[in-house]
Amino acid sequence: MSYKHQVIDQKWQAQWAKDHAFKAEIIENKPKYYVLGMFPYPSGAGLHVGHLASYTPPDIVARYKRARGFNVLNPMGFDAFGLPAEQYAIQTGVHPQKTTEAAIENFRRQMKSFGFSFDWDREVSTSDPDYYKWTQALFLKLFEGGLAYKKEMPVNWCPALKTILANEEVVDGKSERGGHPVERIPMRQWVLKITDYAEKLLSGLDQIQWPERTKDGQRNWIGKSEGAEVVFQIAGSKENITVFTTRPDTLFGATFMVLAPEHRLVEKITTSAQKAAVEKYIKKTSTKSELERKSSVEKTGEFTGAYGMNPVSGEKIPIWISDYILMDYGTGAIMAVPGHDTRDFEFAQKLNLPIKRVIESADELPYEGEGKLVNSDFLNGKSKTEAIEAMILNLEKKSLGHRRVQYKLRDWLFSRQRYWGEPFPIYYKSEEKEEGSAPLGVPLADLPVKLPQVPDYEPTQDGLSPLARVHDWVKFKKDGQNLYRDTNTMPGSAGSSWYFLRYTDPQNSQEAYSRKAEKYWMPVDLYVGGPEHTVGHLLYSRFWHRFLYDQGLVTHEEPFAKLAHQGMILGADGEKMSKSRGNTINPDEVRENFGADATRMYICFMGPLDKDKPWATTGIEGVRRFLDRVWRLVCNDDGETVAADISLPPEAEKLLHKTIKKVTEDIENMSFNTSVSAMMILVNEFYKLEIKPKNATKILAQLMMPFAPHLAEEIWQKLGGKGLVSLAPWPEYDPKLIIEDVVTLGVQVNGKLRGAISLAPDAEEAVAVSLAMAIDGVTKALGGKKADKVIYKAGRILNLIVKGT
Repeated sequence: MSYKHQVIDQKWQAQWAKDHAFKAEIIENKPKYYVLGMFPYPSGAGLHVGHLASYTPPDIVARYKRARGFNVLNPMGFDAFGLPAEQYAIQTGVHPQKTTEAAIENFRRQMKSFGFSFDWDREVSTSDPDYYKWTQALFLKLFEGGLAYKKEMPVNWCPALKTILANEEVVDGKSERGGHPVERIPMRQWVLKITDYAEKLLSGLDQIQWPERTKDGQRNWIGKSEGAEVVFQIAGSKENITVFTTRPDTLFGATFMVLAPEHRLVEKITTSAQKAAVEKYIKKTSTKSELERKSSVEKTGEFTGAYGMNPVSGEKIPIWISDYILMDYGTGAIMAVPGHDTRDFEFAQKLNLPIKRVIESADELPYEGEGKLVNSDFLNGKSKTEAIEAMILNLEKKSLGHRRVQYKLRDWLFSRQRYWGEPFPIYYKSEEKEEGSAPLGVPLADLPVKLPQVPDYEPTQDGLSPLARVHDWVKFKKDGQNLYRDTNTMPGSAGSSWYFLRYTDPQNSQEAYSRKAEKYWMPVDLYVGGPEHTVGHLLYSRFWHRFLYDQGLVTHEEPFAKLAHQGMILGADGEKMSKSRGNTINPDEVRENFGADATRMYICFMGPLDKDKPWATTGIEGVRRFLDRVWRLVCNDDGETVAADISLPPEAEKLLHKTIKKVTEDIENMSFNTSVSAMMILVNEFYKLEIKPKNATKILAQLMMPFAPHLAEEIWQKLGGKGLVSLAPWPEYDPKLIIEDVVTLGVQVNGKLRGAISLAPDAEEAVAVSLAMAIDGVTKALGGKKADKVIYKAGRILNLIVKGT
């Protein structure tokens, strides 16, 4: 007999909603726990199983923590601004606000149907004016703090999408969305000075419990380098070129220089004879994406006709331009040491430029290892460390360089020329905007600057924002003066950089959040989401939060104390799910056929949280059969309760308490698959013993509740449980009942198994060794010798080490 999941699921979802069972309120004398899954972009396609993999694990933790006596905040909302909705609107002719609202309604319905214990009273949407009013207010804080500014910079322009894209939105020189070609063009943009926080973002990683791969990803993206800034005079000119190098000790080996084609000095120093060739090369470079330039195997370049002066050797060295040098990395210029840098070596070989050895080694050039300095004047014979120090002192003495720390991190491009985003709370006193007047912040009392309703929201081919066409919005009067709004919009990452703070106080109309709410709920105790956000959202939100901390607006330096990544759910064929492959899974269909609980529990049972896992229909069928077996412990075919008040046999009692301990520890460690296995073993034992124990099954319902909450509620009610099992205290195990009377322990000699002994799980080492010595295989392996070393861990390992055998 199967339980009727459609009826039971709807019954308890309605009850939870009626009771506001998961509403979170500040309770000062109760420990809080803030658990959060990354909020979704509400696409028209609705939830996919990847969303379930992201929201089921934190919901299990949220439900468990409530049962353990915590005051739990588990909110949900929608990351509703951005390019996908705008593109869909352009394709369909339906305004993005309408499609977004419809998608949110569908997402909300689907999420409720899976029993996620969200506090829906705290729902937010980044495209709601009541929300983005505060996104604009926080931007103004950055602006007033000097961390938001405008500058002309090379950007990723996609002609097909008619918008600029962040580096993370460009893959292999094409737009991540649609696969359209992307080119680099200069454009005046809003930029956030995240580089000012490079060191704080680095040091903050040591304070948080995040996966090491994620922390390493951010460390590499920030890219801290220690070295020197070196000044090269340009021969016959008053101009000079500054370069940063981590190897100032190799300066005597610098035989040429390379500038980024966009470098401001290129036009000034290029000779008339080289002008045409240089301009042609610059034009060709402009069609390449940044990624193409960084990953290009073939090195190309053009000679400017100018020469720099090596500051220590006095030699004239030629100045080239090449697309493998990027303007936003370092100073946009390098000193090339081809003898000891593979990239410079390839460039020098192709263009027949000099190559010098300045590090002693028997290896062929290029040599990038350690060694004594040679052919380097006062550095000869010194080690790398000694030479770097001596060179920096020499440069500082001559005012031609100084010690410096540099970061690979670049400032965050923060404006988009598209419609569906937060308008900037910025205005100008001149129609020429920043060319005619400086940008000014809109007063807080005048926020939000609302996105105007327009019939035409398609971007223009010339890169102007669609808002630029809304003349009666752009131009407005205040105090009798004509003023002009900024027509760019913020990127999708704006609203998501602080949404976790708004959840703490989402109805507040006077401020983004109250200090009381922030102090009580923050930081987020557990954050769950995909690793693809490592150097996007996860870095950006840390930056905003750290800035707010420095402003005294939050009480913690870091927003997310602990982070967990969920693995990807693959198609049954082991490939990434996609419509083109025909291997997608519709969550609504799965829930309709198997129930919300079976879907949730199968998501957990598939494998470790952070691993990719292929979907298998046979797998969810097996989980559903398990839930049906649990149901039959409680009810007969007529729905009558048959579980009885009986005492468990001693072994079953022990297994019950071991299961409580196992599930408790596994949820704490987010090992959900083994939690499910433990419950399955317990149910199998009840069937093996042919018992339907009432009290033990009530405890089982409590253990199942985080995973299969609807069925757990129904069983709890049928067995006489008080109130909701979702809010019942977590069961405790008896420590005396989880101790094994005897365990079998393998005995090793020098790592090889030679026999086994039976003993108490907490037996002393002397007892274990004494029992081991009574085994013939052990004494023969020892060869009459006494063990030189004993490796013993009670109940786990006994290894006798004998030297010379």
